[in-house]
Amino acid sequence: MSNLEEKQLERREIYNGKIIRLVCDRVLLPNGEEAPREVCMAIDAVAIIPILDDGRVIMERQYRYPQGRVMLEIPAGKLNYKGEDTLEAAKRELREETGAIAERYVCLGKTVPSAAMLTEKITIYLAEGITFTDRELDDDEFLDVEFIPLDKLYEMVMAGEICDSKTEIAVLKAYAIKNSEKTFPET
Repeated sequence: MSNLEEKQLERREIYNGKIIRLVCDRVLLPNGEEAPREVCMAIDAVAIIPILDDGRVIMERQYRYPQGRVMLEIPAGKLNYKGEDTLEAAKRELREETGAIAERYVCLGKTVPSAAMLTEKITIYLAEGITFTDRELDDDEFLDVEFIPLDKLYEMVMAGEICDSKTEIAVLKAYAIKNSEKTFPET
């Protein structure tokens, strides 16, 4: 055991729902003491920052019940099952939510939205070479699609007008890529 690692001694399930599972673990701390750890276990997700040839990004406005407000976000969604290919999931979510189909995808990496309590990891893709078809929203999914220039989104992130972490990370990475001479491999 490393000098920082905590070892699980016991697990108790608190709640098992459709999207999340909440457990309470008893762990052994590095100093030999024990402590509780409440963990929200969630399936992984994907997020996509789709950039049109003219530099505008396909964005979504969606009511987020836990936050009690409409939020501006990039397209995203849960994997359909554990181990689903993230690129295939990203293609599906982008098409279903926005009607967009991309020719090129670049993986921008993974993000952990809340490392202290959530197991979810979100794989973020940049998508380009966009064409459109019909959307196929889920029955319980309501969102508006809009197009905002990447430069404007960068300004909004820096001004604190966008607070969704996956969107902030995707915008900052895409902005850095678009404003550098470095290239990244397509997926």
